Amino acid sequence: MAAATTKLARALQQRRTFVNARVKWVSDHYLDEAVQREKNLKQVISLKDRIVSSPSKSLPLSSLSLLKPLVNLHITAAAFFQKYPSVFTTFQPSPSHPLHVRLTPQALTLHKEEETIHLSPPQRNVTVQRLTKFLMLTGAGSLPLYVLDRFRFDLGLPRDYITSLIGDYPEYFEVTEIKDRLTGEKTLALTISSQRNNLPVSEMERREATIDGSRVKKGLRIRYSMNFPKGYELHKRVKNWVEQWQNLPYISPYENAFHLGSYSDQAEKWAVAVLHELLFLLVSKKTETDNVICLGEYLGFGMRFKKALVHHPGIFYMSHKIRTQTVVLREAYHKVFLLEKHPLMGIRHQYIYLMSKSGRGKKRDYVHGVERSNRKKRVIKACEDGEIYAHNSSL
Repeated sequence: MAAATTKLARALQQRRTFVNARVKWVSDHYLDEAVQREKNLKQVISLKDRIVSSPSKSLPLSSLSLLKPLVNLHITAAAFFQKYPSVFTTFQPSPSHPLHVRLTPQALTLHKEEETIHLSPPQRNVTVQRLTKFLMLTGAGSLPLYVLDRFRFDLGLPRDYITSLIGDYPEYFEVTEIKDRLTGEKTLALTISSQRNNLPVSEMERREATIDGSRVKKGLRIRYSMNFPKGYELHKRVKNWVEQWQNLPYISPYENAFHLGSYSDQAEKWAVAVLHELLFLLVSKKTETDNVICLGEYLGFGMRFKKALVHHPGIFYMSHKIRTQTVVLREAYHKVFLLEKHPLMGIRHQYIYLMSKSGRGKKRDYVHGVERSNRKKRVIKACEDGEIYAHNSSL
C-alpha cells in the first residue's frame, strides 16, 4: 500500500495540467507608477557614486561621457546632467581645465546619509544575511560576479561591495574562481565560505509558521496571495487550474527539486517559490525581467522562470515602463507604496524628489489611468518623507 502511494505521489509530481488558455496581461496603473517614478534613478546613483569616489569629489565631463553605455544612458552625459541640475552641477576648475561635474550640496548630503546606512553595523548584518540567502537560492551557494552584479542595486549593496562589505565578513563569503556553467570558462564568483547544514526558512514558510504557531514543516500546502488590478478576471479554466495548483505541496526555494518533471505543475510551484523568495530579498521587491531570466538560465531553469511569470499575474506583475520590462512582487505593494520599510528605499525616494525638483515647470511624465494632480501630490509627499509605507490604509 505504501509503495502504491509513493508511486502515485511521484506520478502527480510529473503531471502537467495547465490549460491551453491564454493568460492575458492587463496594465496595473499603480504598479506602473511605482516603476515609472524610478526612471533614471539607477543612472543618477551610479554616476553619483563615480563622482564622489574621486578624491576631488568631481570628474571631468569628458571622462563621464565615456560611461554612457556602462550606465545605460539614452541621451548624452552632458544632456543628462543638465536634466538634473538639483543633483549635478558643472563647473570649470580653471580657465585651462575642461568642464567638471560635481554634486550639488543637497545631493552630497543625501549621499552622506546613504553612506551612513551602508556603514551602520545593524544594517550591514541584515545585508549580509540577505546576501547569504540570495546565494543559497543557487543551490551551490555560489554565483558569478557578473550575474550577482545585475542584482547589486536591487539587493541594496554598495557600489564597492566586494571591498567595503565582503572583505569584512570572511566567515561568510569568499571570492573564488569557478567554471561558468553556461560558457565553460573560468570566472570570478562570490561563494559562501562554509557549508551550512540547515536550509534557511523562506518568507512563505516563516509566515505559515507565524500563523500556525508551530515550527516549519515540509510539504505544507502553502497558498500564495493573489492580487489583480480592478476589473481583471482570469479565464474560468485558468482560474480552476490555479485553484488546484495552489493546493499542491510547497517546496522550499532552498531545496533542490530539479528531479521533478520540468513542465509539471509541482515543478512550476517550486519555480514560483524561487521567484517569490528572490523578489522578496530585494529591497524594492522588483527587478528587471532580464535579470531574472539571466539568473534562471544560469541556475538551469531555462524558460521556466519566464513561464511562471506569465502564468501567475496575480503574484507577479510585468511592467513595461522606463524603456525596459520590470517584474514586481504584487503582494509587496499597496497601490504605489511599498509595504515594508527599508532605509535605503527612503533615501532613494529622496533622490527621486531631488530629481523631480530639477524638472519643476516642465511637462512631467504621466502614467495613463492615474489622475495627474493626485499622482503628483502622492509622489512628492512620498519622496519628501523618504517614502510613505501604507499599512492597512485606504489611499
